[in-house]
Amino acid sequence: MKHLQNTAAAKTSEALSKTISLVLGRPFDVARAQYAIGVRAGLFKDSMLASARFSRDIGALEKLTLGPWARQV
Repeated sequence: MKHLQNTAAAKTSEALSKTISLVLGRPFDVARAQYAIGVRAGLFKDSMLASARFSRDIGALEKLTLGPWARQV
């Protein structure tokens, strides 16, 4: 019986952690979307290298800001 309680607690903890990660990561998703809109509007250079740099920098900022709750993007 105790094993079942531990399993349920582990699943609940994992689900809560994933939910927190998704909610806290939302501003970084918005930044990525805004960058894409800026590229389409011609505000930023349409370059695969620039896009990769931006993605890398946003990913690093997310990891720095959120720590263990950062997603692996």
